[in-house]
Amino acid sequence: MSTNIYHGSEIIVRQPKFGSGRPYNDFGLGFYCTEYRQHAAEWAVSSGRNGFVSAYRLDTSGLRMINLCGPQYTALHWLYMLFNYREFDIPSPLSQQAREYINRWFSVDHQGCDCISGYRADDVCFAFARDFLAGRMSYQSLDAYLRSSSANREFVLKSNRAFDRITFTGHEPAVYRDIYPSGAARELAALKSAGRKSGRKDLFITDMINEEVKPYDARLR
Repeated sequence: MSTNIYHGSEIIVRQPKFGSGRPYNDFGLGFYCTEYRQHAAEWAVSSGRNGFVSAYRLDTSGLRMINLCGPQYTALHWLYMLFNYREFDIPSPLSQQAREYINRWFSVDHQGCDCISGYRADDVCFAFARDFLAGRMSYQSLDAYLRSSSANREFVLKSNRAFDRITFTGHEPAVYRDIYPSGAARELAALKSAGRKSGRKDLFITDMINEEVKPYDARLR
C-alpha cells in the first residue's frame, strides 16, 4: 500500500533527512507533509515569497500510523499531542486544570509510531485551542473549525523506518501571487462558517471537567 504526500517550502527537498527539523513542532521532530498538493503549495509561499512543492510516494505497508482525524480520536486527543510538543502559555488556573484533565483521559500512545496524521496547529488553530482551554470557546466550535477544511491537516513522518519508505517523485514551483489569494479566501470562509458561536447544548471545558467527560462520550463526535 502506498500514498502520495507533498512538502511545501522555499527549497526543493529531494531527500528528507531523519532527525532534522525543529523538535517543538505540532507532533515533535519529523518531516511535515500533506496529502494535498494545493495545500503544500500554500505552505510553500506562507513566508510571502515563492517556493516549491516536493512530491513523494510513501510505501505505508507495515508502518504504525496514527490518524488523529479518525473517528476513534477527538480534538482533545489532538490537544494532548500538542501539550507534549508545543509550548503552551496557560497561566490561568482553569487552563492548567484543563491540561490535567486532558492528559488524564485523552492520552495517545504515540511512542514508536512511524507516521502521524492530524490537525495543523497554525496561528488560528492555536488561538482557538487557547480560547477553548480558557473557557472562551466551546468544544463544538473548536472541533468544527478543525474539521472544516483539509488544509487543517498534516502528515508527519516520525521514524527512520518511514523515511526509508519515501521516494521523491518530482517538484513544481509555487508562485506566491497565484496561490496566496485562494488560500486566504478559503481560510476566511472556514472562519466564518465555524466562527465562535455556541449553542445551548455546546460543551465548554468547565462542563467537561465537572462531568468527567470521557473519550467515548457521544457528544464529542
